[in-house]
Amino acid sequence: MWEEYSRPMRQRLRVSRLFLVLAAFPLAGAARAAEWPASSPADAGLSAERLAALEKSIQAGDFKSITSVVVARRGRLAWERYFQGADAATLHNTRSATKTVTGMLVGIAIERGILKNAQVPVLPYFRDREPLATPDPRKEKITVEDFLTMSSLLECDDQNDYSRGHEERMYLVEDWVKFTLDLPIKGFPAWASKPADSPYGRSFSYCTAGVVTLGSLLERAARRPVPDFARETLFAPLGIEKTGWQTTPLGTAMTGGGLGLATRDLATLGQLYLDGGAAGGRQIVPKAWVEESVRPHARVDETTEYGYLWWLRTFEVDGRRHEAFLMQGSGGNKVAVFPKLGMVVVVTTTNYRERNAHQLADKVLTGVLEAVTN
Repeated sequence: MWEEYSRPMRQRLRVSRLFLVLAAFPLAGAARAAEWPASSPADAGLSAERLAALEKSIQAGDFKSITSVVVARRGRLAWERYFQGADAATLHNTRSATKTVTGMLVGIAIERGILKNAQVPVLPYFRDREPLATPDPRKEKITVEDFLTMSSLLECDDQNDYSRGHEERMYLVEDWVKFTLDLPIKGFPAWASKPADSPYGRSFSYCTAGVVTLGSLLERAARRPVPDFARETLFAPLGIEKTGWQTTPLGTAMTGGGLGLATRDLATLGQLYLDGGAAGGRQIVPKAWVEESVRPHARVDETTEYGYLWWLRTFEVDGRRHEAFLMQGSGGNKVAVFPKLGMVVVVTTTNYRERNAHQLADKVLTGVLEAVTN
């Protein structure tokens, strides 16, 4: 299931290539993300008994290595539990949930006029680099939106071990952006689904390399490192004080995965999108961008669609359907936003060796949904 299941222990844990950078910074007029208002489960419309049963099951190892679960409902922290030695200060490796943060930053950049819109072509931002190894006029038409929706024409598919653009091949070279831009155009044999066959006119293939390139593009457009831009425009206004960025071999931020964040801070990001991009009386991410990001732009399979680096799914529990948009990373790390319930659920794990890691995390989400009483 998605990139999260391919060679999990060899991906994004390469300390010889990806160096963890911790950034701590003071707040400027923002409430600390750690200072969530609290409520009891009952006041949040949740069954304390059901949540206690879920906690007992997690502690028994029924979900392997879950490290934290946080439930926020109606803007208040209703349930918070840590396991496996983690606590509220632990920075969790969010893996590919980082990609969604990159999408947030792109939206902020557009709002500030740093980027014109999501339809701007990618290649003009890299004209100063050496010529492409595989030039093709169709590459000139690849846009920021193509990378946001995992649907560019580049032959890049992390789910296909034979793909030229598989992220494992990217990690073997020094220049990850060059790796991306040098990829050939994908082919569509007679038995393959073509973009025109999709209800959204896009052919989905999960491509970490594309989101890495988005980060480099953002850095060039903003004329400052991504961690600085993220701190100034997103994290500091939300009161998120500590982050752990990983870097590529050339020293730029790894915007495709590995960002370290505390569980409450992940909940803060989910709440931000639940509230239409606003927090503390300020519009942090444009409301229009939030709405565009969580509507379908590509179809993954019969049960899953994809927005702007958000996964779109529906959970069925006790005969009820709960629509959700999610940040997801390997091991089953998830930030799930349930707009109709006014609820954000964060699940962090270290289940990187488990092939069914996402199913295990989904069962935790289901357990929380089963606890909803009203």
